[in-house]
Amino acid sequence: MPLTHRARLSLRCFTLSSLALAALAATGVAWAEPPLVLQPTLQLPPPPRGDKARQRPIILLADELRARPDLDALAEGHVEFRRAGTVIRADRLSYDSADDLAVARGNVQILREGSSFRGPELQLKVQRFEGFFLQPEFDLPLLGSGGRADRVDFLDSARSRLSNALYSSCPRDGSGDPDWLLRASRVRLDTETNQGLAEGAVLQFLGLPILGLPVLSFPLSDDRKSGWLPPNFGLDSRSGFELGIPYYWNIAPNRDATITPTLLTRRGPAVGLEFRYLEPRDRGRINLELLPHDRVAGRSRLGWTFDHAGSLRDGWTYKANLFRVSDDGYWEDFPRLVPTITPRLLPLDLQAERSLQTPVGPGLLYARTLRWQVLSARDASAAIVAPYDRGPQLGLRLEPTLGLGLRASVETELNRFTRPQVGGARDGQPTGWRWHALGQLSRTWGDAGWWLTPKMSVNAASYGTDQPMSDGRTRASRVIPTLSVDTGLVFERNSRWFGRAQRQTLEPRLLYVNTTYRDQSRLPNFDSADRDFNLVSLYGENAYSGIDRVADAHQLTAGVVTRWTDALTGAETMRLGVAQRVRFRDQRVTLEAGGAPLTQKMSDLLFEGSTALVPNWHFDAAVQYNPDIRRTVRSNLTTVYVPGPFRTLSLNYLYARGLSEQLAVGWQWPVYRGSARPVGASSGCGGTLYAVGRLTYSLSDSRITGSIGGLEYDAGCWIGRIVAERNSTGRNNATTTLHWQIELVGLSRLGSNPLQVLKDNIPGYRLLRDPRVVSPLAAEP
Repeated sequence: MPLTHRARLSLRCFTLSSLALAALAATGVAWAEPPLVLQPTLQLPPPPRGDKARQRPIILLADELRARPDLDALAEGHVEFRRAGTVIRADRLSYDSADDLAVARGNVQILREGSSFRGPELQLKVQRFEGFFLQPEFDLPLLGSGGRADRVDFLDSARSRLSNALYSSCPRDGSGDPDWLLRASRVRLDTETNQGLAEGAVLQFLGLPILGLPVLSFPLSDDRKSGWLPPNFGLDSRSGFELGIPYYWNIAPNRDATITPTLLTRRGPAVGLEFRYLEPRDRGRINLELLPHDRVAGRSRLGWTFDHAGSLRDGWTYKANLFRVSDDGYWEDFPRLVPTITPRLLPLDLQAERSLQTPVGPGLLYARTLRWQVLSARDASAAIVAPYDRGPQLGLRLEPTLGLGLRASVETELNRFTRPQVGGARDGQPTGWRWHALGQLSRTWGDAGWWLTPKMSVNAASYGTDQPMSDGRTRASRVIPTLSVDTGLVFERNSRWFGRAQRQTLEPRLLYVNTTYRDQSRLPNFDSADRDFNLVSLYGENAYSGIDRVADAHQLTAGVVTRWTDALTGAETMRLGVAQRVRFRDQRVTLEAGGAPLTQKMSDLLFEGSTALVPNWHFDAAVQYNPDIRRTVRSNLTTVYVPGPFRTLSLNYLYARGLSEQLAVGWQWPVYRGSARPVGASSGCGGTLYAVGRLTYSLSDSRITGSIGGLEYDAGCWIGRIVAERNSTGRNNATTTLHWQIELVGLSRLGSNPLQVLKDNIPGYRLLRDPRVVSPLAAEP
């Protein structure tokens, strides 16, 4: 019985348990049990997935439908066929009920699991998902990519085979050949094993083949898979051209390793290893870089790191951070392999701690061992002062629970201090043991507009040294009490700046400190140093960091901060602050024995401020001014201009009187924007070219101390980067590294990765693409 075009409005969309039932229902045949009710709708539900999809009935939409009960059906005009999570659209579709075979012709489109195929003809056994698609074009929206093939054979719901396939994330609208494409004579996809296999694979870029492999395998999701990864390559002024081909080993769901055979043209072959693990109570990473025979140095070179964190069932947690290299020159020859802000101080740090619940209150028990590897420099003028090794370090912290609003804390530690080797020898600094105890008792009164906190504290320490002190003793101790009162007010009002509603605060603050003088000139100094001059240190009770030196003080610190915040968003638009310390007596305790007392009654004046009030601009400033000499002692001025995405300019000025003066400029800015051809079409320059970099110039030494410069080209479906980095390792020594990389969007990255260098050094730098997990290429072993 035919359903003609005249019935299109009433039967535009309907659900049927079989085509035979649909045809009978449409002709008005009544069923006794159960009744069948047709319910027209103007909107189709989304396709189901998994086992539920295979149990769903057919949904058919067409301008005209002819059906024979339990035999077949023919639909023409804007056909839409749904079953088992599969959607087929076509100009004409026939369906054989006995064989479950759908044959679609004319503008055929099939949608399944978020992917789509388009082509002239499709034959498919819907339930088993077996059949073929002629000359299909396919799209993978999750990756923003797609391609075409001569033929796709659907072997079952999980497996398919493509013949003469092309894949790319560049435009495929006929406007030009894609900038990059992956060709393969045959591609097999298996979603059950999460594996794709391409035979005769060739990767082309701008019309040139750049990578060819007889067999290329890849995962079909974010899951990991063992295999060869795209090569890494770069250029270094000390090691020459570097080429590495990583092999990824997916050992287990919670363990993997990457092994990278590498060739350095000047130094010889090397190998790198990264091993990662994630256990129920432990996680960590091991990195190893081995150069068996360095032709330049004439010896083997080795660097390794070990990071680990874990816990025990009884509450103990532990961490390990180990970094060691084979020789002093390693940090100069291989700066990329020493990713730390202190490349000449490499730690061996082991820590363990456990939270406690004691009768007096919560606490923390901890232990630590810290050893330093101190690397010397080829430039004799680049001297380094090594910190002390310590181990064992055993400590206990308690926060007793007290009534009446009182707060207390207690810390006690036992440390063993030794000196690390520098250049193969130890200096003559004293070594030995130290026990110390810190105690505090305070009480705070106040509310949202004011506070007052008096506090009493004590710093006690006892020493046992391996060498006699200046007075001939090897044991000494001291106890130093401190009284302080911290108070402040918070005023608030509404205001309006540049047409924007603002909330302004005024926050004056006073800190009074009185610390008893104790002669500490004969005691060793294991860990104390001058604090940096800022608002935090000005409002601190001790002018020195660490335990060994406690500055005698009778002083008052006064300051005020005012802030403006946006009344609607709460974002800070401006902050200004000033603070100064007044000494009522000279400070006699100094870091080193025989140091001159500090007789300056008024400390340096500190000004700090920041603002984002001017659209697209951000200003930060900190100035330390000495009123006695009427000169600026230190300053740090920064300006950042960000008018839009991927546009940033920054300027930073650092000054320390008598020590250094430097200027740094950073940028990420578009310098060319093409429009000749669609982005991603070869033989055209429709993308955007960005200049990136940072230049640091020492005004006191009249030389460039560090520079980064490069270009990024965003063609939409691929990004090219070339970045040169020059780091000063001494007054007359520097290392230059060249990074270049091609990022094929939706596929992988080739080359050495400069992104971390750019993010760490250019204020406001933004990635041209949001980070996403892309399936790495892997060549079958």
